[in-house]
Amino acid sequence: MDLQQIHESQRQFFLSGATKSINFRKQQLFKLKELLKSNEEKCYDAIYKDFRKSPFETYTNELTIIYSEIDFYLKHLDRLAKPKRVRTNLANLPGKSYRYSDPLGITLLIGAWNYPYQLTLAPLVSAIAGGNTAMIKPSELPEQTMLFMEELINTNFPKEYLYVIKGGIPETTALLELRYDKIFFTGSPKVGKIVYQAAAKHLCPVTLELGGKSPAIITPSADLKVAVKRLIWGKFLNSGQTCIAPDYLYVHESIKDQVLQMIKIVLEEIRYTEHSDHYVSIINRRNYDRLEQMINKDKVAYISGKNNPELLHFAPTIMTDVSWEDQVMQEEIFGPILPILTYIDLEQTYQIISQQEKPLSAYLFSNESLEKEMFLEYLSFGGGCINDTIMHVANEYLPFGGVGNSGIGNYHGEAGFQCFTHQKSVLKKATWGEPNIKYPPYTETKLKWIKRLL
Repeated sequence: MDLQQIHESQRQFFLSGATKSINFRKQQLFKLKELLKSNEEKCYDAIYKDFRKSPFETYTNELTIIYSEIDFYLKHLDRLAKPKRVRTNLANLPGKSYRYSDPLGITLLIGAWNYPYQLTLAPLVSAIAGGNTAMIKPSELPEQTMLFMEELINTNFPKEYLYVIKGGIPETTALLELRYDKIFFTGSPKVGKIVYQAAAKHLCPVTLELGGKSPAIITPSADLKVAVKRLIWGKFLNSGQTCIAPDYLYVHESIKDQVLQMIKIVLEEIRYTEHSDHYVSIINRRNYDRLEQMINKDKVAYISGKNNPELLHFAPTIMTDVSWEDQVMQEEIFGPILPILTYIDLEQTYQIISQQEKPLSAYLFSNESLEKEMFLEYLSFGGGCINDTIMHVANEYLPFGGVGNSGIGNYHGEAGFQCFTHQKSVLKKATWGEPNIKYPPYTETKLKWIKRLL
């Protein structure tokens, strides 16, 4: 199918006004949810073939977020879309002021490979709720999930409304040459810059959901047993291939050995083996080799199992005595390697972290109020948790997005609706009581009254 033709058909469909109807938007959201529910087995099968993700993890880490987003909009869309009256200042009386949430138009959604359903379809849910059409480009790396989404969308929705484009870099490049009213991209900062440059040619607004080296910090005041368990879960979920995974860990020098021992115990209990149904494969050999090159074998403190390059199984690897000069600290790891650094002065550690690129997430384990306050005051990050990891993404009432190098804009829930709409300001002015004070000729008396009024 010709991309230009689809693009033009979506333009005409949007201009027809069909997508602006709140009932229409709700119907499409409900339809999408029912389609996903009725095809869950196909969904599980496709993603297992791509990197051995189990139905449990696919449901809890991908589908539930999509379903929650849909349910949120089905419940709140009327309120979100309703024009909102705001205060009118003295200079505009008699009159009334309103904010209208206008759909943007044609959107381009470029998904990521690590959570292919969630990171492709959750933005789509927000685009539908906002009253837009969408051209959807899933990542080609998990090929089976790409094909599943292509079949699910393209056989059940008209192409002038929603359309999935399969393919790789050439198809994405061709898509970026077209003009959109909004581009939503999830991926690496490197590719995000390419998308941003393409959008700039058309002055197209973008939301970039990127990544970065997200820190985790454990202080002596923390409940260490809880901290380590939650840290390990968040770090090795999806084999570390999570944009908001803790990338590295800072622990106080006094508890380093204790924390390391507890990490080993937890990893031995969970057993992330190549035969586990709770541990996925690395997405491809290129990424597997990239991870291997990050490891300094002299600094490996513990490996939970054996690597198997044939199955793309990369065992959880703990590194200690790490510094910022090590290769593992030079880029986002995006895999099951946990470097551990130690600190003595927490304030100094916050300063060191704040000198790096702003991360997508940050995590602190502490039971001291001052340590928590410093964490929030010193560090700039997209979102995060105190005494947990990852779970902030599961709350549709919290905006999700990065800052600086980790992204532009956010979505989920109300933030997602705002992401895909334009806030149009309207003043409705009465036609009686028109003052002559603002019209020429201007006089000293008029100026005095203007100063009093404004």
